Amino acid sequence: MSSAPPLIVGIGGTTRPGSSTERALQVSLRAAQAEGAQTIIVAGPALQMPLYAPESSDRSPEAARLIDLMRRCDGLIIASPSYHGSLSGLVKNALDYSEDMRDDERAYLDGRPVGLIACAAGWQGAGQTLAALRAIAHSLRGWPTPLGATLNTGTRMFDEHGECIDLQARSQLETVGRQVVQFVQMLRATRGGSAAGAPAKGIDTRRA
Repeated sequence: MSSAPPLIVGIGGTTRPGSSTERALQVSLRAAQAEGAQTIIVAGPALQMPLYAPESSDRSPEAARLIDLMRRCDGLIIASPSYHGSLSGLVKNALDYSEDMRDDERAYLDGRPVGLIACAAGWQGAGQTLAALRAIAHSLRGWPTPLGATLNTGTRMFDEHGECIDLQARSQLETVGRQVVQFVQMLRATRGGSAAGAPAKGIDTRRA
C-alpha cells in the first residue's frame, strides 16, 4: 500500500483573489490536510485560461498545469459561485479541459472522489449550482462525496483573515474535505496502492 499522502487538488473561486468561494475552498483543503493529504489550490487568476478548444492541441501554461494536476491527483474539491442558477463559466471552462483526459488509461476523473461546494447570495442558487456540479462530476466518472456544501454568502461568513465564522458552514466545508481524503484512503485499502497511480511529489499548498 502506498504510504505517500494523497494529493487533493482544489479548483474554484472567481477572477477576484480572496473571493468567498476561494475562501470556502481553502477551508475544505485545510480539513483535507488535517486528514493527511497534500493539497494544492488552483483559483483566482490561475483559472483565467483560453476557452477550451477541442480541435486544437495548443494549451496555455496554466491549462497544461491544470490538466497535469487533474491527471495526477487522487481526489478533487471543486468550488463555484452561483451565476444565474448554475456554476460560473470560469469554473466550467476549467473543467472542460478534462476532455484532454478522455483517452487516458484512467479517463477523465474515473474513480476519484470529488468534493463539491456551491456559493450563492441565496439558498436557491446554491442548491441549483450544487446539482449542476454533481451532474458534471458524474459525467466525468467521478464520485461526488456524500455531502456537498451549500453556502449562502449573502450573510457575512468569513472574517478579514479568511476564517469561516459561520459554524454550520465551516462544518459542511470541513466535512467535504475530510470525506474526499477518507474515500481515497478506503480505495487504497481495497486496491492495495495509490488510488490514482504514481504519487505526486513536491506539491505545495500555496495558491497557484
